[in-house]
Amino acid sequence: MYGQVQEFSRFYSRISCVTVKVNSISSSGRCGYSAWTFRKGDELSILLVQIMLCMQAVRRLAECLFTSVFSNGVIHPIQYCWGLVYYVLVGLTVHCEGPILGIKAYTIGDLFAQGRWYHAAGIMLFLWATIHHYRSHVILASLRKNKMGEVIHFKHAIPYGDWFEMVSCPHYLAELLIYLAISVTFEGRHLTWWFVILYVFFAHAVMAVLCHEFYVKKFDNYPKTRKAFIPFIF
Repeated sequence: MYGQVQEFSRFYSRISCVTVKVNSISSSGRCGYSAWTFRKGDELSILLVQIMLCMQAVRRLAECLFTSVFSNGVIHPIQYCWGLVYYVLVGLTVHCEGPILGIKAYTIGDLFAQGRWYHAAGIMLFLWATIHHYRSHVILASLRKNKMGEVIHFKHAIPYGDWFEMVSCPHYLAELLIYLAISVTFEGRHLTWWFVILYVFFAHAVMAVLCHEFYVKKFDNYPKTRKAFIPFIF
């Protein structure tokens, strides 16, 4: 298990570094072009999204180190490399539309003055989804731990609680909502980001269906009303 924790933690440590670095380079004015009409608040949107992406990467690293219990599987080299490339592209996608930061100085007062309803809505959706994303990983990890928090086995079991009562893969659903929260923070005007959301939706939908089918085949008493990915739909 130590080897798995070490492998996944190395992966997310690199992801965290890549995310922070790409955001810092992009916001310094070396990336970006105008693809929408600037509005007051767009600079704050970019800044908030940068913070969200960095928080997501660092949190996943912390979960790998202190929460998750991995099985004997390993990350395929292609998947590992794609993960690094993907997060570089995500960071660049944020800045491919809208204003370029780093060309003038902003005070805290300037940024607060740009606050709009969609900033508050995006932040609330991001935090709500992040909480449930974390809870899902805690529940999954608890299936392999005793009450003292010690790992006792690596077997699969039926998870219960929180969004697991509705879907088999709430962590995928929560991550999709995190990406939607970023779109809300952009007021939905960042058109390129919608392609990222489509990619996340279809990729996670496939993984959720495969996971759901595994649960159904393995456990005869698996809840019949539980869907794979989207509550009450599929």
